[in-house]
Amino acid sequence: MKIKVVHEEEPQQVQQTQTMPTTPKPRKKMGCLGKTLVGIAVYFGICFLFGLMMGDMMSTPKTELEENTIYRIDLKGTLVEQAGEENPFDALFAEMYGQSTTTVGLSDLLSNIALAKDNDKILGIYLKGGMLSAGPASAKALRDALLDFKQSGKFVIAYADSYSQTNYYIASVADKIFFNPVGALAWDGLTAQKEYYTRLFEKIGIEMQILKVGTFKSAVEPYFRTSMSDADRKQTEQYLGGIWSEMKSAVGQSRQIATEQLNTYADECMSLQPQEKYLAYNFVDSLVYIQEMDSILRTYAGTKDYKQLSTSKMTNVERTKIEAKDQVVVLYAEGAISDEGAEGIVEGKILKTIKKIYKDDDVKAVVFRVNSPGGSADASEQIWHAMKMLQDKGIPVVVSMGDYAASGGYYISCNADYIYAEPTTLTGSIGIFGTVPNINKLREKVGLDIDGVSTNKHSALNVNAIYRGMNPQETALMQNMVERGYDLFTRRCADGRDMSQDEIKKIGEGRVWLGKDAIEIGLVDSLGNINDAINKAVEMAQLGEYQLVSYPEKKDPFEEMLKMFDTTTPEEQLIMQVREFASKPRIMALMPEVNIQ
Repeated sequence: MKIKVVHEEEPQQVQQTQTMPTTPKPRKKMGCLGKTLVGIAVYFGICFLFGLMMGDMMSTPKTELEENTIYRIDLKGTLVEQAGEENPFDALFAEMYGQSTTTVGLSDLLSNIALAKDNDKILGIYLKGGMLSAGPASAKALRDALLDFKQSGKFVIAYADSYSQTNYYIASVADKIFFNPVGALAWDGLTAQKEYYTRLFEKIGIEMQILKVGTFKSAVEPYFRTSMSDADRKQTEQYLGGIWSEMKSAVGQSRQIATEQLNTYADECMSLQPQEKYLAYNFVDSLVYIQEMDSILRTYAGTKDYKQLSTSKMTNVERTKIEAKDQVVVLYAEGAISDEGAEGIVEGKILKTIKKIYKDDDVKAVVFRVNSPGGSADASEQIWHAMKMLQDKGIPVVVSMGDYAASGGYYISCNADYIYAEPTTLTGSIGIFGTVPNINKLREKVGLDIDGVSTNKHSALNVNAIYRGMNPQETALMQNMVERGYDLFTRRCADGRDMSQDEIKKIGEGRVWLGKDAIEIGLVDSLGNINDAINKAVEMAQLGEYQLVSYPEKKDPFEEMLKMFDTTTPEEQLIMQVREFASKPRIMALMPEVNIQ
């Protein structure tokens, strides 16, 4: 946990043939009110016309499946739990800036693959490209869905100019992998890197005042260390090795390469090897140019008149609706947990959604899909309590963990009736921390003086903690607050998992666990995906026919587009954070940010 810092062609001119008077007639001036009314009218007129245009552009008609269709999955962009409605401006901006702005919803992909498996009009799947940004657990979920699809007997083929390591892991399920003759394929092993700011802060005159509980709670180490602690190195080696073992095992099985050999190949740094080695080592089946893929797809389809259907079009294929009163809700919680904001798991937004679920008597079970490294301890407690209210009403809650369900992410999960995790899910991290910057030296360097008046001894604590640093008494007060937070956190986990608080503390201390290891220590109940969680929820609620409902609703593309016009600079954002801390200190339940490549 951490205490948040500061805790639009000019109109064509018409030629006039009449003689203009030498002295123009005086025009009646428009008053301020008139100008204002005209301005308002013009503004709303523009908004109305723009709204009509946007409504027409953003309508999403249902896709009619045709015979001889191949479902094409473009492995590019960023894989998230839920994608918003398709934004027609994405392609435009991507073309303008030479970048991919695409977000791909895992829920859409899993649903589409299941549909493709059972629909006779879908001949197979074409995995195109290889630069999709995805976490280990999400990548495994997608890969497992493709493996399940192959049980239908339909084909899966892949082509890419280049492969990231994670994307090759996904594409390795394909019956055949075709590859760019000059492309690069990454198979180099995994690394987890962190940046340490201690010496940088020293140079500019900033000291980070650290308050934490948990030997393994390493999120704050970059602020007072210059390298990994022994504890952090130990846990990182454990979960990184576990993820790597999963990748080697899966790729080895699909490509018929011994796992020991895959490790040897990784040591050769495959991303820098000639393409002939990819063939020789059986990473790919053929080196071809993209123009040749049409002929290859025709061969697999058994006809030259095949059609390709993208994920966005496939998502719009109408599903068979079950007319049932009983509902199973899938509640998605993705991102950092915060008290307020626009992105991630925002307290007010998710509590409003849970309240809506609570009031709906048709809801018989909830699957809580958590993909979060944690965040605000206050918000985590509020979400924990709201989920408990659902359970108190008699609604079973089953958690399905994604890439992360750690720290605050585990806090909001721990009381569930049943918890599923993927083998490569990062969970646990039961611990809290706070960081308060002391910029006294920097203040002196830049010549900033602070003065004021207070009514009481600690009235200016939040400001003084930043500008002069905390004294021993103030540090003790802050540390006590952090320790109380840890005590509550461990009690919530103990009650939720039917364990003693001492047992939780032994496996807590901020330590991060892989899903497959978390079973052995009692933090999760089973390994499984979101479908397993749904089936469990149905079983616990003793349902027959039911509707599957997802919350929150998909994001409005118009609202998402407006975010592009946010002109707030990083410097302004930092100032806003400092001001926020000065008014409201808080502790955080947050897993350290780790860049796994």
